[in-house]
Amino acid sequence: MKTMRIVVWVAVVVVAGLLGWLSFGITKSPEAAGEGPYGVPFTLVAQNGQSISDQAFRGKPTALFFGYTHCPDVCPTTLFELDGWMKQVDPDGTKLNAYFVTVDPERDTPAIMNQYVSNVSTRITGISGDADKVMDMVKGFRVFAKKVPLDAKDPNGDYTMDHTASVFLLDSAGRFAGTISYNENADIAVKKLQNLIKKG
Repeated sequence: MKTMRIVVWVAVVVVAGLLGWLSFGITKSPEAAGEGPYGVPFTLVAQNGQSISDQAFRGKPTALFFGYTHCPDVCPTTLFELDGWMKQVDPDGTKLNAYFVTVDPERDTPAIMNQYVSNVSTRITGISGDADKVMDMVKGFRVFAKKVPLDAKDPNGDYTMDHTASVFLLDSAGRFAGTISYNENADIAVKKLQNLIKKG
């Protein structure tokens, strides 16, 4: 009987420990996920055709947005607003970097990204590259992206993309420092960028 009680208690402790570990793994925030840089290492292509890696997200705070050039409203609105906020908080362009990573690399070549982003901002750099590598990077940064056919009967036809619409904020070491939500109040967005710059 005593042996049975011991076995039961050991099982309870093991299960409790396992549940606690799973709960921590599921609920921990990006900030608590570790002291290191957010996301995953990558090597892709900037809009100017040059190689770009995760090291670009070091040295200065970074505003990072994921979207695509065929996006009807969220992406152009966000890029336009982000450009304006950056001009307010960093008029000289020396304290803050910003990047626009495509979630649609099949259509968004570096050349197309260059044309698209340049029409909106000279402060934001577009990132694309090999489709598989781009999507590995997107997933590694915990960004949701899903292709949605415009015609359910023709899954290989034209499509749109559902995707995360927040701007990710990274400190100068590449660590997660918060987000700016889509349709965020402009004053709050500016304050978040100011705080990001102060944090360094």
